[in-house]
Amino acid sequence: MNFFHAALLGLIQGTTEVLPISSSAHLILVPRLLGWAESGITFDVALHFGTFVALFTYFRRDVVSLVQDGLSGFFQDDPGRTLRLPWLLVAGSVPAAVAGKLFEEPIEQIFRDSPLLIALLLVLFGLGLGLADRYGRQHRGVHNVTLNMALIIGSFQALALLPGVSRSGITITAALLVGLARPEAARFSFLLSLPIVFGAALLKGLQLLKTGIEPGMLLPMLVGISVAAISGYASVAFLLRFVQTNTVWPFVWYRLAAGGLLLAGISAGLLR
Repeated sequence: MNFFHAALLGLIQGTTEVLPISSSAHLILVPRLLGWAESGITFDVALHFGTFVALFTYFRRDVVSLVQDGLSGFFQDDPGRTLRLPWLLVAGSVPAAVAGKLFEEPIEQIFRDSPLLIALLLVLFGLGLGLADRYGRQHRGVHNVTLNMALIIGSFQALALLPGVSRSGITITAALLVGLARPEAARFSFLLSLPIVFGAALLKGLQLLKTGIEPGMLLPMLVGISVAAISGYASVAFLLRFVQTNTVWPFVWYRLAAGGLLLAGISAGLLR
């Protein structure tokens, strides 16, 4: 893998993991359209770690506060909503963690060779995001989240295993459906993603320890990590500002256009 490939894949990961347009779909389809070989586990580790660095850096103050509040809430008999939030994030991460452990490999095998399924999921869950934005009540904040709400959003997050769904897209959709305001839905989505993104990077890193880094991959890995971290950070900052005054429909239209173009390419025999 050369540096250009590494930088482009890092840019795709950092941008599309954060924006509600599906990183897995882009990382499967873009290299295929360009005729590139599979990036392999070594580079997957780099991309996941770069995304985690972006999210952790942006929300570093929140992470410190969440850890402090979580410990305080654990030792108090009647913790307030602020002190319960860290444990709600942990509870909300469980469904996706269990689903990932059980189904990630078979899902990967099915969808990696099926652009048609990816295109359909881009369209279907794009429409779901748009409808949730249109009809969600949007009157609650992050600290109004209950255990049931966290588990609902976390269960939706498990669907992000499917390429074309989007982790941020599906969790924002669920958060809007249970009544969070749009900016609060985006913030809760990112906070909820931190344990899962960290867990994915950790698990893949442990696999890498067993196999070792392929010769010549260290520098491309560093390039991928750097670009994914920088682009991911910029994308988080952009999205959180954007949803303060705008709907998520631009991302819905992007998903519909991307899905439509994929379906047209499949119909024309240009993509298999």
